[in-house]
Amino acid sequence: MNELEARIDRLESLAAIQQLPIRYAIAVDSRDMDAWVDLFIPDVYCGRRGSGRDVLKSIITPAVRTFYRSIHQICGHRVEFDDADHAHGVVYCRAEHEDDGKWVVMAIAYFDTYERRDGEWFFVRRREKHWYSADWQERPAAPFTGWAGHDNPPDLPQDFDSWAPFWAEVDGHEISRLTDQPSH
Repeated sequence: MNELEARIDRLESLAAIQQLPIRYAIAVDSRDMDAWVDLFIPDVYCGRRGSGRDVLKSIITPAVRTFYRSIHQICGHRVEFDDADHAHGVVYCRAEHEDDGKWVVMAIAYFDTYERRDGEWFFVRRREKHWYSADWQERPAAPFTGWAGHDNPPDLPQDFDSWAPFWAEVDGHEISRLTDQPSH
């Protein structure tokens, strides 16, 4: 590979890596756990529970069912390359989670390790660290609520194709515990 090809490869790799946290956030917020685990290497290490995407999915799915709606906003991303197929980075995130009638805001940094396999970039590992979490003093409402002439019901998260199937297995009483405004 000549110098120009190497530079183009580095730029394409940077763009692909920077999409990973965005795809991660959308997968979590839409409750698309298959898309979420596919962002990780197939043999992702899950500690004492074992390795692999199925193991990871068995860990994350119950965790994500502890809150109803969520919004993960990616705020910045630093990527450093170790070599052509390995990199690491830090991603800032502001996340909001609806749970037990509250919206909890969190300031997060993800410390990531990335690897390219067969031409595609994946997470090898994500270490999530938090600055804080706090309940909103005022709960979010439907977009434009209280703004005369702009009364529109929210479209998200129920417009994600994966949303309804994710919650289909959960008892309605449990959903009612998590939210007083379930999406339909």
